[in-house]
Amino acid sequence: MNLPTQKIATYNVNSIRSRWPLVRAWLEREHPLVLALQETKTPDADFPVAELSASGYHVIYRGQPAHAGVALLCREEPRDVHYGLDDGEPPDEARLIRARVGDITIINTYVPQGRDITTEHFAYKLRWLERLRRYFERHFTPQDALIWLGDFNVAPEPIDVYDPKRLLTNPDFHPDARAALERIRAWGWVDLFRLHHPQEPGHYTFWDYRVPNAQARGMGWRIDHIWGTAPIAERCVAAWIDTAARQAEKPSDHTFLVAELQ
Repeated sequence: MNLPTQKIATYNVNSIRSRWPLVRAWLEREHPLVLALQETKTPDADFPVAELSASGYHVIYRGQPAHAGVALLCREEPRDVHYGLDDGEPPDEARLIRARVGDITIINTYVPQGRDITTEHFAYKLRWLERLRRYFERHFTPQDALIWLGDFNVAPEPIDVYDPKRLLTNPDFHPDARAALERIRAWGWVDLFRLHHPQEPGHYTFWDYRVPNAQARGMGWRIDHIWGTAPIAERCVAAWIDTAARQAEKPSDHTFLVAELQ
Protein backbone atom coordinates (compact mmCIF):
# COMPACT_ATOMS: atom_id res chain seq x y z
CA MET A 1 0.00 0.00 0.00
CA ASN A 2 1.42 3.36 -1.05
CA LEU A 3 0.97 5.97 1.64
CA PRO A 4 0.42 9.61 0.57
CA THR A 5 3.55 11.72 0.59
CA GLN A 6 4.17 15.18 1.97
CA LYS A 7 5.73 17.54 -0.55
CA ILE A 8 8.32 20.05 0.61
CA ALA A 9 9.24 22.53 -2.12
CA THR A 10 11.48 25.51 -2.75
CA TYR A 11 11.29 28.24 -5.38
CA ASN A 12 13.30 31.38 -6.04
CA VAL A 13 10.30 33.43 -7.13
CA ASN A 14 12.23 36.51 -8.32
CA SER A 15 9.46 38.88 -7.09
CA ILE A 16 6.35 37.46 -5.45
CA ARG A 17 4.20 40.24 -6.89
CA SER A 18 5.30 39.45 -10.45
CA ARG A 19 5.05 35.69 -10.02
CA TRP A 20 1.97 35.38 -7.80
CA PRO A 21 -0.31 33.86 -10.54
CA LEU A 22 2.30 31.21 -11.29
CA VAL A 23 2.75 30.39 -7.59
CA ARG A 24 -1.00 30.18 -7.03
CA ALA A 25 -1.47 27.78 -9.95
CA TRP A 26 1.39 25.62 -8.72
CA LEU A 27 0.00 25.43 -5.19
CA GLU A 28 -3.41 24.42 -6.52
CA ARG A 29 -1.85 21.68 -8.64
CA GLU A 30 0.75 20.23 -6.24
CA HIS A 31 -0.64 20.99 -2.74
CA PRO A 32 2.73 20.98 -0.94
CA LEU A 33 2.92 20.85 2.81
CA VAL A 34 5.51 23.64 2.65
CA LEU A 35 6.67 25.95 -0.13
CA ALA A 36 9.76 28.03 0.62
CA LEU A 37 10.24 31.19 -1.43
CA GLN A 38 13.34 33.31 -1.96
CA GLU A 39 13.92 36.68 -3.61
CA THR A 40 10.42 37.85 -2.82
CA LYS A 41 11.74 41.40 -3.39
CA THR A 42 8.88 42.92 -1.42
CA PRO A 43 8.83 44.94 1.81
CA ASP A 44 6.74 43.35 4.52
CA ALA A 45 4.01 45.99 4.26
CA ASP A 46 3.37 45.03 0.63
CA PHE A 47 3.59 41.25 0.94
CA PRO A 48 0.45 39.63 -0.59
CA VAL A 49 -0.64 37.90 2.61
CA ALA A 50 -4.36 37.93 1.81
CA GLU A 51 -3.90 36.31 -1.59
CA LEU A 52 -1.69 33.54 -0.22
CA SER A 53 -3.92 32.92 2.80
CA ALA A 54 -6.91 32.59 0.46
CA SER A 55 -5.11 29.63 -1.11
CA GLY A 56 -5.26 27.85 2.24
CA TYR A 57 -1.72 28.52 3.45
CA HIS A 58 -0.28 30.09 6.56
CA VAL A 59 2.36 32.62 5.53
CA ILE A 60 5.44 33.92 7.34
CA TYR A 61 7.94 36.22 5.67
CA ARG A 62 10.70 38.79 5.89
CA GLY A 63 11.41 41.10 2.98
CA GLN A 64 12.80 44.35 1.73
CA PRO A 65 12.49 46.37 -1.48
CA ALA A 66 14.31 45.40 -4.68
CA HIS A 67 16.22 42.29 -3.57
CA ALA A 68 16.38 39.32 -1.17
CA GLY A 69 13.33 38.36 0.90
CA VAL A 70 12.26 34.91 2.15
CA ALA A 71 8.91 33.35 2.99
CA LEU A 72 7.36 30.04 4.07
CA LEU A 73 3.91 28.96 2.93
CA CYS A 74 2.65 26.16 5.17
CA ARG A 75 -0.57 24.12 5.14
CA GLU A 76 -0.17 23.67 8.90
CA GLU A 77 0.34 26.63 11.19
CA PRO A 78 4.10 27.13 11.68
CA ARG A 79 5.54 27.25 15.20
CA ASP A 80 8.80 28.38 16.77
CA VAL A 81 9.38 31.02 14.08
CA HIS A 82 12.75 32.81 13.87
CA TYR A 83 14.32 35.22 11.40
CA GLY A 84 17.94 35.81 10.49
CA LEU A 85 21.27 34.76 11.95
CA ASP A 86 21.63 35.37 15.68
CA ASP A 87 25.37 35.61 16.25
CA GLY A 88 25.65 39.32 17.04
CA GLU A 89 26.53 40.32 13.48
CA PRO A 90 23.95 41.81 11.08
CA PRO A 91 21.15 39.24 11.19
CA ASP A 92 20.16 39.46 7.51
CA GLU A 93 16.55 38.65 8.36
CA ALA A 94 15.55 38.85 4.68
CA ARG A 95 17.85 35.88 3.97
CA LEU A 96 16.84 33.30 6.60
CA ILE A 97 13.53 32.19 8.05
CA ARG A 98 13.00 29.16 10.25
CA ALA A 99 9.89 27.43 11.56
CA ARG A 100 8.61 24.12 12.85
CA VAL A 101 5.89 22.50 10.74
CA GLY A 102 4.52 19.33 12.26
CA ASP A 103 7.52 17.33 13.46
CA ILE A 104 10.01 18.99 11.08
CA THR A 105 12.04 22.17 11.45
CA ILE A 106 12.40 24.00 8.14
CA ILE A 107 15.25 26.47 7.52
CA ASN A 108 14.78 28.52 4.35
CA THR A 109 17.75 30.57 3.13
CA TYR A 110 18.64 32.88 0.31
CA VAL A 111 22.45 32.75 0.39
CA PRO A 112 24.24 35.87 -0.92
CA GLN A 113 25.11 35.50 -4.60
CA GLY A 114 28.60 37.03 -4.39
CA ARG A 115 28.57 39.01 -7.68
CA ASP A 116 32.28 38.65 -8.50
CA ILE A 117 35.06 36.71 -6.79
CA THR A 118 37.29 39.82 -6.68
CA THR A 119 34.79 41.84 -4.62
CA GLU A 120 33.77 42.19 -1.01
CA HIS A 121 30.43 40.68 -1.98
CA PHE A 122 32.10 37.30 -2.52
CA ALA A 123 33.99 37.57 0.76
CA TYR A 124 30.67 38.33 2.45
CA LYS A 125 29.13 35.23 0.84
CA LEU A 126 31.89 33.00 2.22
CA ARG A 127 31.56 34.62 5.63
CA TRP A 128 27.78 34.16 5.53
CA LEU A 129 28.13 30.45 4.81
CA GLU A 130 30.54 30.08 7.71
CA ARG A 131 28.10 31.90 9.99
CA LEU A 132 25.33 29.55 8.82
CA ARG A 133 27.43 26.49 9.66
CA ARG A 134 27.89 27.81 13.18
CA TYR A 135 24.15 28.56 13.36
CA PHE A 136 23.36 24.90 12.70
CA GLU A 137 25.93 23.80 15.25
CA ARG A 138 24.54 26.19 17.86
CA HIS A 139 20.87 25.30 17.52
CA PHE A 140 20.62 21.71 16.30
CA THR A 141 22.15 18.25 16.10
CA PRO A 142 22.30 15.99 13.04
CA GLN A 143 19.85 13.67 14.81
CA ASP A 144 17.10 16.32 14.69
CA ALA A 145 14.45 16.18 11.95
CA LEU A 146 15.65 19.16 9.90
CA ILE A 147 15.25 20.40 6.35
CA TRP A 148 17.49 23.13 4.99
CA LEU A 149 16.32 24.41 1.64
CA GLY A 150 16.35 27.42 -0.65
CA ASP A 151 18.59 29.17 -3.12
CA PHE A 152 22.07 28.30 -1.85
CA ASN A 153 23.72 30.12 -4.78
CA VAL A 154 26.28 27.31 -4.97
CA ALA A 155 26.43 24.42 -7.43
CA PRO A 156 28.19 21.68 -5.43
CA GLU A 157 29.62 19.45 -8.18
CA PRO A 158 30.79 19.72 -11.81
CA ILE A 159 27.67 17.82 -12.91
CA ASP A 160 25.57 20.64 -11.42
CA VAL A 161 26.58 23.21 -14.05
CA TYR A 162 26.53 23.14 -17.83
CA ASP A 163 30.20 24.09 -18.32
CA PRO A 164 32.34 23.48 -15.22
CA LYS A 165 35.61 24.56 -16.82
CA ARG A 166 34.35 27.92 -18.05
CA LEU A 167 32.34 28.63 -14.90
CA LEU A 168 35.11 27.89 -12.41
CA THR A 169 35.60 31.58 -11.57
CA ASN A 170 31.88 32.25 -11.14
CA PRO A 171 30.97 33.02 -7.50
CA ASP A 172 28.33 30.26 -7.59
CA PHE A 173 30.82 27.58 -8.66
CA HIS A 174 34.15 28.86 -7.40
CA PRO A 175 36.13 26.28 -5.38
CA ASP A 176 36.00 28.45 -2.25
CA ALA A 177 32.20 28.64 -2.37
CA ARG A 178 31.92 24.91 -2.98
CA ALA A 179 34.31 24.19 -0.11
CA ALA A 180 32.29 26.41 2.21
CA LEU A 181 29.12 24.54 1.29
CA GLU A 182 30.85 21.19 1.74
CA ARG A 183 31.89 22.18 5.27
CA ILE A 184 28.21 22.72 6.06
CA ARG A 185 27.17 19.45 4.41
CA ALA A 186 29.70 17.53 6.49
CA TRP A 187 27.92 18.65 9.66
CA GLY A 188 25.21 16.11 8.86
CA TRP A 189 23.22 17.04 5.76
CA VAL A 190 22.03 14.83 2.89
CA ASP A 191 21.29 16.33 -0.54
CA LEU A 192 17.81 14.89 -1.06
CA PHE A 193 17.83 15.38 -4.83
CA ARG A 194 21.14 13.55 -5.22
CA LEU A 195 19.85 10.84 -2.88
CA HIS A 196 17.51 9.86 -5.71
CA HIS A 197 19.51 11.03 -8.73
CA PRO A 198 23.16 10.25 -7.91
CA GLN A 199 25.76 11.35 -10.45
CA GLU A 200 23.17 12.21 -13.11
CA PRO A 201 24.22 15.34 -15.06
CA GLY A 202 21.86 17.79 -16.69
CA HIS A 203 19.49 18.40 -13.76
CA TYR A 204 19.16 22.16 -13.26
CA THR A 205 16.99 24.58 -11.28
CA PHE A 206 18.22 27.89 -12.76
CA TRP A 207 18.63 29.15 -16.32
CA ASP A 208 19.95 32.70 -16.71
CA TYR A 209 17.58 35.16 -18.41
CA ARG A 210 20.60 36.73 -20.12
CA VAL A 211 21.46 33.54 -22.02
CA PRO A 212 19.18 33.15 -25.08
CA ASN A 213 17.17 29.91 -24.99
CA ALA A 214 19.22 28.75 -22.02
CA GLN A 215 16.83 25.99 -20.97
CA ALA A 216 16.44 24.55 -24.47
CA ARG A 217 20.23 24.61 -24.87
CA GLY A 218 20.83 22.87 -21.54
CA MET A 219 22.73 25.85 -20.12
CA GLY A 220 21.60 25.58 -16.52
CA TRP A 221 22.74 25.40 -12.92
CA ARG A 222 21.62 23.37 -9.90
CA ILE A 223 21.89 26.01 -7.19
CA ASP A 224 18.52 25.50 -5.46
CA HIS A 225 18.56 22.67 -2.96
CA ILE A 226 16.62 20.68 -0.38
CA TRP A 227 18.88 19.02 2.17
CA GLY A 228 17.82 16.95 5.16
CA THR A 229 19.36 15.34 8.20
CA ALA A 230 19.46 11.53 8.40
CA PRO A 231 15.96 11.23 9.96
CA ILE A 232 14.55 13.18 7.00
CA ALA A 233 16.60 11.32 4.38
CA GLU A 234 15.16 8.07 5.69
CA ARG A 235 11.65 9.41 4.99
CA CYS A 236 12.42 10.88 1.55
CA VAL A 237 10.94 8.71 -1.20
CA ALA A 238 11.36 11.05 -4.19
CA ALA A 239 12.86 14.36 -5.33
CA TRP A 240 12.26 16.15 -8.61
CA ILE A 241 12.59 19.44 -10.49
CA ASP A 242 9.54 20.97 -12.18
CA THR A 243 11.26 22.12 -15.37
CA ALA A 244 7.91 22.96 -17.01
CA ALA A 245 7.39 25.92 -14.66
CA ARG A 246 10.42 27.64 -16.20
CA GLN A 247 8.54 27.62 -19.52
CA ALA A 248 5.37 29.21 -18.11
CA GLU A 249 4.25 32.71 -18.96
CA LYS A 250 6.38 35.32 -17.12
CA PRO A 251 8.54 32.70 -15.33
CA SER A 252 11.23 33.20 -12.76
CA ASP A 253 14.76 32.38 -13.89
CA HIS A 254 14.56 29.50 -11.35
CA THR A 255 12.01 26.73 -11.01
CA PHE A 256 10.42 24.57 -8.32
CA LEU A 257 12.37 21.81 -6.59
CA VAL A 258 10.39 19.21 -4.63
CA ALA A 259 11.18 16.48 -2.09
CA GLU A 260 8.51 13.98 -1.09
CA LEU A 261 8.43 12.49 2.41
CA GLN A 262 6.54 9.66 4.04
